Amino acid sequence: MMTLREKAQDIYNQVGQGKLLEAFDQYYADNVVMTEPRGTWEGKANCRAHEEEFLGMVKEFHGMEVKAITSDETAGVVMHETSMDVTFQDGTRVNMEQVGVQQWENGQIVHERFYYQG
Repeated sequence: MMTLREKAQDIYNQVGQGKLLEAFDQYYADNVVMTEPRGTWEGKANCRAHEEEFLGMVKEFHGMEVKAITSDETAGVVMHETSMDVTFQDGTRVNMEQVGVQQWENGQIVHERFYYQG
């Protein structure tokens, strides 16, 4: 059985292969809440639409680095630090760095908060 840390790593392995939505469908709960500096989305359908909107803004994906993943398996908390190198549709190339904190229940993410400079 995979640990929560291994599941979080699998999410980023899939993202790195261009399978962000597949990873989202697999690991996020129906009642998930996602929060970031730009807002909060509630429910799997709304959160997935937000992810699709982000993907639609990306013209080219140059790479991603997982800098750190740590977990408190007993509390169901995983934290990850990542960076993504992307070019947006308007031609702007950005290295997006963020930290995320995930709350897991029954093998799925029920809450995720992202911290970054926006």
